[in-house]
Amino acid sequence: MNTFDQYTFKILLATTIHEKEDGYLVSEIFNRYSSIQDLLELTEQELLQIKGIGKAKAKQIIAALKLARMNPCPIEQRFTIRSPEDAYKYLRDMAYLTQEHFVVLGLNTKNEVMFRETVFIGSLNASIVHPRETFKHLIRRSCASAIVAHNHPSGQPDPSREDIEVTKRLAEVGKVVGIEVIDHLIIGGEKYISLKEKGYL
Repeated sequence: MNTFDQYTFKILLATTIHEKEDGYLVSEIFNRYSSIQDLLELTEQELLQIKGIGKAKAKQIIAALKLARMNPCPIEQRFTIRSPEDAYKYLRDMAYLTQEHFVVLGLNTKNEVMFRETVFIGSLNASIVHPRETFKHLIRRSCASAIVAHNHPSGQPDPSREDIEVTKRLAEVGKVVGIEVIDHLIIGGEKYISLKEKGYL
């Protein structure tokens, strides 16, 4: 076995902790750390934050991941975002959600998507969309920039006052931490609005 994909990782983790591939712990690890790179960079401290993983299991998993690092890992194909339309194409599935989801995309210096994370689900307001949760994964993965997005289940993507406030707040934090928020997309049905194009960023 000289390369690893997600299926191989699931087998590796399931075997290591004596659990089924679709068991709670394996599923929880993959829900939190979905890319191969994230899995390879997992720390014992991060594993201990998952319910059901104690020190013994965490050490077993870290040992298995060290073994995986010794094997060449395939380069993941990444989606490149060059325009708001590209971002909409990548996030188009949000148009069919029945609740509001707020999502952050982490980009590298080539504008390739490094990860996608749903930060929260529910009505959008400045107090709920906390910069700490939005930037946590961006900082951890050393992202160059970010795109945030949320959907309007009503099908109308026009920005509300709260949408604009959240955008400006996140942009300010991005300047402080050195990760530029390059756009905020609002998706409603088959339509979208870029707050960058509207002049709010």
